[in-house]
Amino acid sequence: MRGEDSLAARFEEHRAHLHAVAYRVLGSNSEADDAVQEAWLRVSRAGDDGVDNLGGWLTTIVGRVALNMLRARTTRREVSWDEPDIPDEPDASAGPSPDTPEDPADAAVLSNSVGLALLVVLETLAPAERLAFVLHDMFAIPFDEIAPIVGRTPAAARQLASRARRRVRGGRADATAAREREVVTAFLAASREGDFAALLTLLDPDAVQRGDRTATELGGPGRIEGREAMAEFWSGRAKAILPVVVDGVAGGMWQLRGVPQVVFDFTVRDGRVVAIDLVADPDVLASVELARPPRD
Repeated sequence: MRGEDSLAARFEEHRAHLHAVAYRVLGSNSEADDAVQEAWLRVSRAGDDGVDNLGGWLTTIVGRVALNMLRARTTRREVSWDEPDIPDEPDASAGPSPDTPEDPADAAVLSNSVGLALLVVLETLAPAERLAFVLHDMFAIPFDEIAPIVGRTPAAARQLASRARRRVRGGRADATAAREREVVTAFLAASREGDFAALLTLLDPDAVQRGDRTATELGGPGRIEGREAMAEFWSGRAKAILPVVVDGVAGGMWQLRGVPQVVFDFTVRDGRVVAIDLVADPDVLASVELARPPRD
């Protein structure tokens, strides 16, 4: 019993985060509560023996629960989202989600935490697309951790998120995308100039950088955590990095003889860089859409 009590206490420490994940995936507070409760039931039965990263493990579990709930929801609507053949466009006959608020007051509550426009766009996504997008773009979870949740390879999980990102970007205000480009452009400029203080202001306190296996083999760090460590690493380093749009989102690229070698996938939230993923796997690079940033 003592071990179960200890696990329950540690679960409670992560409850707010787990609810945030579930809510952004499901778009419903009541369903998010159900998902977190189901996650606890699974955790309490399984125990946490051998678990080194409790937060990551719990996020994986609640992600799987939320994905199952999404799939059950679309089944109830009689919409065919059969995996792995996800349709290019959602079935318009599905109609709005039962959780999409009709009352303006309810809409205002949702917009404070996620944004009604984003929720509406997310409702058009297939379940695996939605989960991949939420976990990566909102919570900076790497694709190698998302892949087993959606039952795909990391490259395929990236494609799911990329497709979702393009749809979301098409449905959000251009000012948001422009602001993200400003942040990434300023970050790369501060890096080139070795402006440590400016880098600190542009990085989230809990910012993290991750490199895939190929990027690590090329000499990059596998992982850097924290604003100060990342600012120290990036100071003076971006001289050869070109600003690009990566799958519709501002990022950077290092190329050799015109061939992309490493793509820097930035995640920006509230005007600060919260994550940078270094992608060098040739198979993944082949699936990434790269473009020159627009002139704002």
